[in-house]
Amino acid sequence: MVQYWVEYPFDKLVVGIGEVSQITGIATRQIRYWEDKGIIESLTEEEGKNRRYNYENIKKMLLIKEMIDEGYTLDASAEKVKKRMEMIEETLNKLKNK
Repeated sequence: MVQYWVEYPFDKLVVGIGEVSQITGIATRQIRYWEDKGIIESLTEEEGKNRRYNYENIKKMLLIKEMIDEGYTLDASAEKVKKRMEMIEETLNKLKNK
């Protein structure tokens, strides 16, 4: 069976911090803290502008939140999610190159 790589419209999804907070249940101050620690990145280029996040960062936030809810520390969650995202990216790149 041949499977084809499909681009999802989620790749173009960009939402503000308030919307992210509403859909994920993560407080805006917590999202800002995670960004200050370098765990996630906003797409905001200028200081003082509204923070905006893409699909990849929203996925990271949800995974981190899930792990914290399971008892992991923030740093342990962030490291585990970082490694998982790298593994997924490597796997998808291999599939794209076939």
